Amino acid sequence: MSFIIDKQTLNDLGIFSRNKEVSVFGIYNTVHTRGGARILEEMFTNPLDDVAKIRKRSGLIGFFQKENPDFPFRASWFDAAEFYLSDRDTRTRISEEQNLLYQKFRHFIKTDTEYRQIRSGIISLICIIRALRDFVEAMSGKGCREFMEFSAGIMPVLDSPDFKSVMSGDPEIMTAETSGTAALDSLFRYSRYEDVNRLLDYVYRLDVCISAAKVAGERGFTQAEVFPATENIMEIEGLRHPALADPVTNDIAIDGKNNVIFLTGANMAGKSTFMKSFGIAVFLAHVGFPVPASSMRFSVRDGLYTTINLPDNLNRGYSHFYAEVKRLKKVAQSLCTWRNMVVIFDELFRGTNVKDAYDATVAVTQAFAEITESIFIISTHIIEAGETLSHLCGNIRFLYLPTVMEGERPRYTYRLEEGITEDRHGMLIIRNEGILGILN
Repeated sequence: MSFIIDKQTLNDLGIFSRNKEVSVFGIYNTVHTRGGARILEEMFTNPLDDVAKIRKRSGLIGFFQKENPDFPFRASWFDAAEFYLSDRDTRTRISEEQNLLYQKFRHFIKTDTEYRQIRSGIISLICIIRALRDFVEAMSGKGCREFMEFSAGIMPVLDSPDFKSVMSGDPEIMTAETSGTAALDSLFRYSRYEDVNRLLDYVYRLDVCISAAKVAGERGFTQAEVFPATENIMEIEGLRHPALADPVTNDIAIDGKNNVIFLTGANMAGKSTFMKSFGIAVFLAHVGFPVPASSMRFSVRDGLYTTINLPDNLNRGYSHFYAEVKRLKKVAQSLCTWRNMVVIFDELFRGTNVKDAYDATVAVTQAFAEITESIFIISTHIIEAGETLSHLCGNIRFLYLPTVMEGERPRYTYRLEEGITEDRHGMLIIRNEGILGILN
């Protein structure tokens, strides 16, 4: 089973946003190859729910973050090699029979474009294979278990007699004669084609991991420490949103004794940003990538659902409130199957009247609190619901983001504090903006 996440959650957290400044994928998409970009997207589309797999990927990226190697391949090599390998039509296969005077003449006057493209692809592949061997040999002496496991499938291929034959000599000279080109073409495109593609896949994964390590080093991200689901751990220090240049950080710890976070605070106090930051950290941790925090320890989860920017569904005649109810129903159905989830609701039941919102918030939050294996973060403006819940449930932690008044102007600290807010500054902000004066 894979980690459960849906389009709404990906959109809420800005995972694949078109705006690179707020796109988590865009932050990490610094790869050098098209193959690397494809694998990076696959990783982001399919987060992991297996502790061993997360540790292996996280450990490899952490190793590269510590050693800080450069990607030892030229982008131009991949353009030529990928184009060459994409055509396996046997009619383009180089053969010994092409070592005729006519073929030599065409090659000499540079009219045989197809032949030159094949030769360029072969030379580029030789360069890639040699650079891969040198990199693996250099990194293998560092004593990283994750790298040794990663590279275990590389060296048997490179040490085979077929591939050893291309490890020395000038590639230009090796392909100067048509007979040499024909032998290498037979090796790369036909007899060992699957092995060649396997080696390229290793290179693309190196591209992803080295690039992720560079991003983490530049931005101060850290590797999350993963534990089995049974340990029910979620501890993050120095949590921040990855797209903010000068963010305020927060610490958060959640377990079975306080698996529900009831979050209050004024508009603009930072509730949505905090919840997005938390969701992004959970997502990246399950991808096995560095997280925007100073440290993180977490138990692997079954999945992540968020409801932060829920749109109306006008095409289906849904009001905002009904869209909220449909979303809540989907989450509830998932919780019947997978009890070890992370669920985030921003401004639960904002689409209905205050009385119904109060009753529904209390009832739903109380029901969530009974599922102690899962983590819930619920924000609301209805602070009376929090006061009621404090008497009903012992495993709800009440946090708020305060507003400090400086005269008639509010200042937001963006720092979590224990308790339920008493801030009610909506009318003050309206007055400060002079709206009533404009209307009058």
